[in-house]
Amino acid sequence: MTLPVHDADNHYYEALDAFTRHLDPALGPRCVQWCEIDGRKYHVIGGRVSRAVRNATFDPVSKPGVLASYFRGNADQVDPIALLRDSEPIRPAYRDRDARLAAMDEQGLASCWMFPTLGMIYEALLRDDPVAVCHTFRAFNRWVEEDWGFAYRDRIFAAPYLTLADADWAVEELTWALEHDARTIVMLPAAPVTVTGRRSPFDPAYDPFWSLVNESGVTVVLHAGDSGLSSEGYAPDGFAADFQASGDHFGPSIKFFAIEQAVHYWMLAMVLAGMPMRYPNIRFASVENGAEFLPDVFRKLRSVAKKIPGWFPDDPVELFTASVWINPFWEDDIAQVVEWVGADRVLFGSDWPHIEGMPMPLDYLDELTPLDDAQRRLVLHDNALALTNRRPT
Repeated sequence: MTLPVHDADNHYYEALDAFTRHLDPALGPRCVQWCEIDGRKYHVIGGRVSRAVRNATFDPVSKPGVLASYFRGNADQVDPIALLRDSEPIRPAYRDRDARLAAMDEQGLASCWMFPTLGMIYEALLRDDPVAVCHTFRAFNRWVEEDWGFAYRDRIFAAPYLTLADADWAVEELTWALEHDARTIVMLPAAPVTVTGRRSPFDPAYDPFWSLVNESGVTVVLHAGDSGLSSEGYAPDGFAADFQASGDHFGPSIKFFAIEQAVHYWMLAMVLAGMPMRYPNIRFASVENGAEFLPDVFRKLRSVAKKIPGWFPDDPVELFTASVWINPFWEDDIAQVVEWVGADRVLFGSDWPHIEGMPMPLDYLDELTPLDDAQRRLVLHDNALALTNRRPT
């Protein structure tokens, strides 16, 4: 059975001027600049050199999916550092949308959602200056629209990045994005830092933003990134601490679980705040956060329902699954995820061309053998297509 495939998790590698092309140069020291140290280029974020990514120029760059065997369980006990050193010159498809369409044709993809790479980690680095966050991502979104487009040839759907660091800014930026045909928006699963401190994304101050999301029917993607969670001293804080460095070798740390913890908190808080009841037209897609957080979220929601009768008008898990779609990690048990949320709430995403994803997007087809044809079509295409089409009230 030949199915059309929509990849709900593709990435670009940002152009060298992605954060600066549309930024007032006077704001550079406060936002993003380039510097060179010992012959290597680094981004300077808010006046501090960032080494969160070893080579922010992405040239050369590690090959797609080089860590696939590692995430499969590393049966061959290969040193992940050795895998990462298998790099190549940057491919045109990573930065040019027409070259990407040609690559998609070769890969057998009908369409894809497109997300940032560096863009998913820079809000946390700037969080002490919420005004700079807004300046940075307003400039960044103009670059995204210019280089990729929000609905390029109805096949590449790049998402503008939205932050809630400023509630009024968020409404203005979302209005602009909708006027430019954005089909999805992407956010961190994180509580934003504002000029008055950290605030829940579901605080009443954000009601105008969520009301506009609800009315427009645009899909909100909660994508993995640096959500700013503290490791409470058990491991170094910061995005680059997924592994604990020891010379040229790496070992595990609690940071392994930061992504799942961030989305766990966000999704649990979202339902506890009554978002599915207050804004029944909002659709949330969790992308690249895995699915292992789901059983514990469900357990906690049902525990609250028992302890506070009447807080939820219906089963809170059903409220959750009515509002949320899940892109599992490719190494997750897809049959188990379908059992938890239903095939109509699961999205295929390859994470291409990132190192943690699939070497080729359709390598994922082998993972779908437990599903029947109807379920496969939902996971591979129909669910994402429905989310790509706005559903205005």
